[in-house]
Amino acid sequence: MRYIHQRPEWPHFTWDDAKLMPTLLEVRHRQGRLLGRMEGLGFRFRSEAALENLTAEVVKSSAIEGTVFDPASVRSSIARRMGIQDSDNATTNRNVEGAVEMMFDATRKYSEPLTVARLLDWQSSLFPGGRSGMKSVLVGRWRTPEMDPMQVVSGPMGRDTIRRKNIHFEGPPADRLPAEVERFLAWFESTDQTDPVLRAGLAHFYFVTIHPFEDGNGRVSRAIADLALARADGSALRFYSMSTQIESEKKHYYRALEKTQKGTLDITGWLAWFLGCLDRALQGAESSLARIIQKSTTWEWINHHSTINDRQRLVINALLDGSDAELSTSRYAKLSSCSLDTALRDIRLLLNAGVLAPGPGGGRSTRYELQSPPETA
Repeated sequence: MRYIHQRPEWPHFTWDDAKLMPTLLEVRHRQGRLLGRMEGLGFRFRSEAALENLTAEVVKSSAIEGTVFDPASVRSSIARRMGIQDSDNATTNRNVEGAVEMMFDATRKYSEPLTVARLLDWQSSLFPGGRSGMKSVLVGRWRTPEMDPMQVVSGPMGRDTIRRKNIHFEGPPADRLPAEVERFLAWFESTDQTDPVLRAGLAHFYFVTIHPFEDGNGRVSRAIADLALARADGSALRFYSMSTQIESEKKHYYRALEKTQKGTLDITGWLAWFLGCLDRALQGAESSLARIIQKSTTWEWINHHSTINDRQRLVINALLDGSDAELSTSRYAKLSSCSLDTALRDIRLLLNAGVLAPGPGGGRSTRYELQSPPETA
């Protein structure tokens, strides 16, 4: 017996409340404080924070699996669905739209029951045309017996892969999947005394251990956790990104999963890691709130007083999002992929509009600084 789903007591998980309670109470405190602060900020700032965090959730959940999305494209797709005029206005593609559609459905429709049809639709949306890069992927269906054993592996690829690969996990055989998923959904929609935040951690682990798809299991599992966290928050607006924190701790994430999937039905260790990761995600959301407010206020002021072209918009966003608030002509040209002459003309227009101000120095060494709106200066 090697994996948790092979144990006769599966899937009757147990955990030690006494070990988890201090972190759970801290998470609940941070959660309530963050939601309270957001409620007091008003609709505009809540929408901007939700847009930024949902963008991060889509980008980072995909990055965990090695799929790289342009954040501006993801943000534009989400802003359009939220009815927000976005400053980036970037183009998107089918892969971005599909990933956004899944996360939007999970969070905006958190109160609706999770069903087989929703799960199949989510996984299908991740693979437009039934492909992941050059590889064909079975979409809208559970994996088949021909795919057994379904293994999560790492190691060098080549003719001797079988001898050299590391097997981290092996999912249940395909003939068990319909019953396993139905049992998972019945549990997920049941009501008991389990704290909703703990339920999110349980749901994430439970579903990814069933591993019912040929591909996309991790991203669907994190979407399920986001749905559960939205229920815990009682809000469709996401003010923190769990996947952003997971991506920054990816090695620990996979290590915690593997250790628990090869252990007993006592999953205290996994839940402790999940709660700790969520606590750190909430701390990060608290520290980024001021930046979100500054960015939203700055763009509202700029759009009201100035006409901005696409190059200028790109550079201003880079200044707002980066750690370096200073700008040179050469940096402007590099950021916007334009000539030095064009960069200088754009900068002069921003200077005349009061969006930029010259810093110390002169000539080619002049540095420019983004100005704060008068009401926040």
